[in-house]
Amino acid sequence: MRPTGRLLAWVVAWALLGAAVTPWPATGSWWVMAGWLLLAGAALDGAVLFGLRRIRVERTVPGRFALNRPGSVRVCLTNSGRFRARVRIFDGIPEFAEAEQMPWSGSVAGASNLRVEHDVRLVQRGPAVFGPVHVLRFSLLGLWARATREGKLDETKVYPDYEPVVRFALLAMDHQQSQMGIVRKNRSGMSRDFHQLRDYHRGDGLAQIDWKASSRHMKMISRDYQEQRDQTVIFLIDTGRRMRAMDGELPQFDHCLNAMLLLSYVALRQGDSAGVLSFGGTERWLAPVKGQHSMPTLLNHLYDYQTTPHPSDFQEAAKRLMLRQKRRALVVVLTNLRGEDASEIVPSLQQIGRRHLVLVANLRERLIDERLTRPVTNLDEALVFGATRQYVEERRRVAFLLESSGILMLDATAEALPIALANKYLEIKSSGRL
Repeated sequence: MRPTGRLLAWVVAWALLGAAVTPWPATGSWWVMAGWLLLAGAALDGAVLFGLRRIRVERTVPGRFALNRPGSVRVCLTNSGRFRARVRIFDGIPEFAEAEQMPWSGSVAGASNLRVEHDVRLVQRGPAVFGPVHVLRFSLLGLWARATREGKLDETKVYPDYEPVVRFALLAMDHQQSQMGIVRKNRSGMSRDFHQLRDYHRGDGLAQIDWKASSRHMKMISRDYQEQRDQTVIFLIDTGRRMRAMDGELPQFDHCLNAMLLLSYVALRQGDSAGVLSFGGTERWLAPVKGQHSMPTLLNHLYDYQTTPHPSDFQEAAKRLMLRQKRRALVVVLTNLRGEDASEIVPSLQQIGRRHLVLVANLRERLIDERLTRPVTNLDEALVFGATRQYVEERRRVAFLLESSGILMLDATAEALPIALANKYLEIKSSGRL
């Protein structure tokens, strides 16, 4: 138990009163009596508070959170005593969480309960633990406050931000993927599988018309095609130190995870399978899974991925991938290229490219674009511009060497990467290269 500001104010007022009545000794007895009354009232108020029943707390935490997005947490306060309880609570949120509505202050009527809902935003992926709720109950006169910790530990999981995936799923139901920027291109070459016969639509090519069916039904009948299915997408994801840099509110690695989730959903919806292999300090493998029902499997595998301070070993990653994935697949390498990578990454990806189709999704820092477009007004800014330009040219040199080796390249900022990667995948499917 601890004194409140109200009790301290009364004590200070009593002391000042004593200083004020010092010139009149006759009033000293009244001042002493006031002190005893204050002491007795404070002692009685504290004793009553100590004897009151504690506030019971039950908390309901969502089973999963999306990274950097608010989730609703419900706290139920139960007062089993007769007197109204005035309380202030602070939820035991994880250290990497934000709760703008905490602390909460209010009162709970006697023999009743009160439900408090507040939003919590978790800014780090992986397992998260909510500790007991901190409860500060005030005495009836407000002179004392009793601090307790109520409730139990609650565990939850923080997943990558899958909001773009959910949004794509909703738009896909209405065939509105183009609202997100995902473009379904016309199929070409041998990338088409026959799906069904349908009535002729204006604009269908002559090669699409089924002449036998047309003569049999006495009307124009066209063949309907669908993308090739039963293909495989393997994500080769870099978890090394290069991916720890912040880009906006999130590390570069988390932006790559968001892009992975969207492309995984698109690929699974297309009838393809998706797998994951990590390198750069972690060595985790998820064998390819198939079907839209496999998205929870991917989420549960990816949610606790963390970057490490280790360098990224592309040669070792190539060896592990070639051993685990025998069948030809589209290998999507998610990383951030550097100029010094040329001697290692080019032969490593060439090795993978002998069996698989390789696409390097190169995350470009938004800060680089901003510095290149910023006006140069002094020597320091000129030096920064020159160093940035050199950094960009080194990246372009590595990208040129990879493209010369038949490796596909995609260079995009964090905001544009998810949509650009999905479009690139659909373009590859349409071209029949996979």
